Amino acid sequence: EEFSSKLPGRAEHGWLCSDVFFDFTGTDNGEALPESIPSAPGTLPHFIEEPDDAYIIKSNPIALRCKARPAMQIFFKCNGEWVHQNEHVSEETLDESSGLKVREVFINVTRQQVEDFHGPEDYWCQCVAWSHLGTSKSRKASVRIAYLRKNFEQDPQGREVPIEGMIVLHCRPPEGVPAAEVEWLKNEEPIDSEQDENIDTRADHNLIIRQARLSDSGNYTCMAANIVAKRRSLSATVVVYVNGGWSSWTEWSACNVRCGRGWQKRSRTCTNPAPLNGGAFCEGMSVQKITCTSLCPVDGSWEVWSEWSVCSPECEHLRIRECTAPPPRNGGKFCEGLSQESENCTDGLCILDKKPLHEIKPQSIENASDIALYSGLGAAVVAVAVLVIGVTLYRRSQSDYGVDVIDSSALTGGFQTFNFKTVRQGNSLLLNSAMQPDLTVSRTYSGPICLQDPLDKELMTESSLFNPLSDIKVKVQSSFMVSLGVSERAEYHGKNHSRTFPHGNNHSFSTMHPRNKMPYIQNLSSLPTRTELRTTGVFGHLGGRLVMPNTGVSLLIPHGAIPEENSWEIYMSINQGEPSLQSDGSEVLLSPEVTCGPPDMIVTTPFALTIPHCADVSSEHWNIHLKKRTQQGKWEEVMSVEDESTSCYCLLDPFACHVLLDSFGTYALTGEPITDCAVKQLKVAVFGCMSCNSLDYNLRVYCVDNTPCAFQEVVSDESHQGGQLLEEPKLLHFKGNTFSLQISVLDIPPFLWRIKPFTACQEVPFSRVWCSNRQPLHCAFSLERYTPTTTQLSCKICIRQLKGHEQILQVQTSILESERETITFFAQEDSTFPAQTGPKAFKIPYSIRQRICATFDTPNAKGKDWQMLAQKNSINRNLSYFATQSSPSAVILNLWEARHQHDGDLDSLACALEEIGRTHMKLSNISESQLDEADFNYSRQNGL
Repeated sequence: EEFSSKLPGRAEHGWLCSDVFFDFTGTDNGEALPESIPSAPGTLPHFIEEPDDAYIIKSNPIALRCKARPAMQIFFKCNGEWVHQNEHVSEETLDESSGLKVREVFINVTRQQVEDFHGPEDYWCQCVAWSHLGTSKSRKASVRIAYLRKNFEQDPQGREVPIEGMIVLHCRPPEGVPAAEVEWLKNEEPIDSEQDENIDTRADHNLIIRQARLSDSGNYTCMAANIVAKRRSLSATVVVYVNGGWSSWTEWSACNVRCGRGWQKRSRTCTNPAPLNGGAFCEGMSVQKITCTSLCPVDGSWEVWSEWSVCSPECEHLRIRECTAPPPRNGGKFCEGLSQESENCTDGLCILDKKPLHEIKPQSIENASDIALYSGLGAAVVAVAVLVIGVTLYRRSQSDYGVDVIDSSALTGGFQTFNFKTVRQGNSLLLNSAMQPDLTVSRTYSGPICLQDPLDKELMTESSLFNPLSDIKVKVQSSFMVSLGVSERAEYHGKNHSRTFPHGNNHSFSTMHPRNKMPYIQNLSSLPTRTELRTTGVFGHLGGRLVMPNTGVSLLIPHGAIPEENSWEIYMSINQGEPSLQSDGSEVLLSPEVTCGPPDMIVTTPFALTIPHCADVSSEHWNIHLKKRTQQGKWEEVMSVEDESTSCYCLLDPFACHVLLDSFGTYALTGEPITDCAVKQLKVAVFGCMSCNSLDYNLRVYCVDNTPCAFQEVVSDESHQGGQLLEEPKLLHFKGNTFSLQISVLDIPPFLWRIKPFTACQEVPFSRVWCSNRQPLHCAFSLERYTPTTTQLSCKICIRQLKGHEQILQVQTSILESERETITFFAQEDSTFPAQTGPKAFKIPYSIRQRICATFDTPNAKGKDWQMLAQKNSINRNLSYFATQSSPSAVILNLWEARHQHDGDLDSLACALEEIGRTHMKLSNISESQLDEADFNYSRQNGL
């Protein structure tokens, strides 16, 4: 009775009490047992399913269940109290295999029930099941309210670690029930530590990277989640940086002087590895120099003559001398002149045919000389007659051709160099080879018809062809081409004979066309010699920019370089006459000579001078120097571009050089080729105009250094001559391999045009092209149309270096001036404002410049200072120079301004500032919109 009184709802289930009591008394009356109780021996209830721990999510109730066999009744007991039977949902089934009753019971637990319970432990429930033999209890199942706090107890912090260093990112997730699981994200992608053995995420929610790699740089986020919600931590930026390391030293260079005391150098680069992601730059010098001494060549010199020898039977005596005072050493020249002399030793008293020499009558000698004289005159007359007949036959043969055979030979590419020893039959234009030249005369003509200056060199006249001189040699380039010209030194196709031409002579030469007697190469008419281009501007404390229109030369005067309340008239000029810098040895002038002044002006901040150059920049092939002319007119080296200096800074771009200087004067760039692969960039262009004969059309091909000022000189000359640019100029890469340049005309329309003799192909010696900055180099071609109705010209100009680069200029123009298309010589973007002063001359506003300088001038332990500003803008070759300035950042920005005068905007600088400023909060005041507005204002003020 006591047991049954504790059962819930006993009044409704009185039968249960009697059945249980009857069963427990052990009565043999089996018929009184319920039908569901098997006749087999009874067992205690066995739980097939017990209630599990559960979590209440938000306000949703949870269900607890249990299942037992055999079970007459199952009730839940929560927190020590029986749950009312009305809250139970039960189901009863029969186990077919055992025939036993299986009972399953459900109850719901609400959030309110759990919250109202205030016990020492969590809310719990368990099942109690009854059978005939007794009761069984299930495990206790706890019921808790699930939640997850919002804030992480510890967010991961960003790290800057060296490569192969260890990275540990700590993460303590928010408090929650059940406890949150943690997952790591890298750049929003999940991290799988099982696939990467270098990463471990198992240690107390922390992320451990054992050896940092460059690929490990990124943004890391800690994600915490349970059955209620997900929480996301703040992102931590991990930067894996690489400190720079020196490469191995290069081999020592050759001594920079061929004679005497000089220096050698070797270099190394900070590329082993190169600094990355803000890593420290290498410490130490990148260039080392040592002194060296080269043995100077000693030319040989003659000893005094020896005494005369004894008189020989031939009435001569000898004397000798030796080249031993001193002998030639170290490649010096051998003595010039004869090593022995002989002369008559009897004063004419020697016996000839047993008679004294003075007794022989002079009649025979005079007769012999008369015969030789007359024979020579007769031979000369015969030679002239033969030459006249040959030229006449040649003219007739030329008139029979419909197409010029000379042009066709150029198209087949025949370039065979040989000299005629005898007169070829059928070609009367060749000079009489039997007439030996006078070896005592040094004036020689050879090579192609290429004129450096039409005022100094002129072509042979027709009379010269029919009256060959003794000091003219003929060089035939092919079987159909004869080239007469002027060369300053020996050609490379053959033996090195003496071929010089005195510079002071002004002899007139012109080759006449056989039909109309017009010169087939037209010289430029006399022009006033221009010695320099010049521009000026008045600048004060605010500074500004001075530009030489269409030359690529500019001058940037920084803000504050001129003291307050002062102003100067600053000028800038380019020498267009003969360069005053005379190159010695293999050194070549690569830029114009630029003068800026006044020379006595003193600046407090370095100014930036931009000078164009024509070198294909490569430290492996060129040794480039900046030189300055002294007051005495001599040139001295300021610095080598590859060297580091604290007095000057030189930034070399592909087409220009930007120099930071603190004194005005005359400057120029020179280059010494280190290998044969050194390349000069030449600009090739073709101009055309009609000659005085309406049927003739002249093409002039120019090869000049690829600097705007050099081409401007050509344009100026051609504009005075009425010339027109026929094709956009192109770049030709001319190697320093001693091979010459060939210029030829191809694809002349047959039966419409013909090219005049000897001009289809012309060859220019290497030295003339390599040093072409002296004067513009051009070759002339003369074409003739058959009828005045031909108004269109189409052909190709091929300019190529033997074993080198080639360019094709496509000429397609109209002879009629009204139908010609005009090709613009220069872009006019830098000619509108030659002098700009004040804030409008600078792309970076002064207020923003001040903020940048205030941020970066002070050295920063993380390297986020002016050094990184220089590195991000590729101006970090010589950081020791900027370290000597009072405001390194200002000097770096001035150099950036000079470098990006036309081709750049503020995007590159904005990107650099953004990248450096990610950890530099002082730069947050400089917004992208401010930089965009500054860029727009600068472009609008300068008409860009």
